[in-house]
Amino acid sequence: MQPVTRPDPAPSRWSYRLQRLMLTPLFTRALRFGLPLGVIAALGLGYFADEARRDAVTDTLAELRRDFETRPEFMVELLSVEGASARVEEDIREIFPFDLPASSFDLDLEHVREMIEGLPAVASASLRVRRGGILAAEITEREPVALWRTRDGLGAVDLEGVVVDDMLARQDRADLPLVVGEGADRAVPEALEIIRAATPIEPRLRGLVRMGERRWDVVLDRDQRIMLPERNPVRALERVLALDEVQDMLARDLVAVDMRLAARPTIRMNARAVEDWWRVTKMTVGAE
Repeated sequence: MQPVTRPDPAPSRWSYRLQRLMLTPLFTRALRFGLPLGVIAALGLGYFADEARRDAVTDTLAELRRDFETRPEFMVELLSVEGASARVEEDIREIFPFDLPASSFDLDLEHVREMIEGLPAVASASLRVRRGGILAAEITEREPVALWRTRDGLGAVDLEGVVVDDMLARQDRADLPLVVGEGADRAVPEALEIIRAATPIEPRLRGLVRMGERRWDVVLDRDQRIMLPERNPVRALERVLALDEVQDMLARDLVAVDMRLAARPTIRMNARAVEDWWRVTKMTVGAE
């Protein structure tokens, strides 16, 4: 009687390895998610391998995007300029680079803001799209504080020396003080301090002249000048005004008061005063 041979219940080597692999979490997730994704990617690549299909999908997506961007709630119908004078508003509308109505997605607001702030009369600008399809531009203009005369003409400048507007005549802004000369635009704050200090003689003040781009001359009527030093010009002017208050110095026949050397101020008389002085001197000498 032969013994009964039973099959070995142990799995084969490859079956054992497969079972161990199926128990690995990483392999299980890859099989569960990676395989479907791979199939979908393969089908997608096969579908988009045809150029006509690619173009059709691209055109469809572009049309959907255009339909979304041109919805009424995203359309800008008009430009509103706030805080600007009529002339500045006209300049802004002239340089506005887009035709309205237009989609808000097509408007480069940062570029528009930079263009507006590039105008000489504009200090800052902000833009935002409001309800109702309105693009609001809020403008802060530069405030002119003086008139600056150069060889090229006359212009209104702000506190930073930026030319805000060109002027044809002094009378166009008679309310603003006048500064003259090269470099005067870079010293506007100092010029305003001198002008404020010159309040006691304001009716006689004609303007300030920048000399050598480093100091000021105060120009008065009757062709008189107060020549101020490079340093502490306001203090030097106050000394002159103090002398004038005590002795009416500026009411005399003077051409200039030279304060460039603080320790040795000099007075220059006009030709008529010099002649009178010499005549009086000769008479005094003759009498002796």
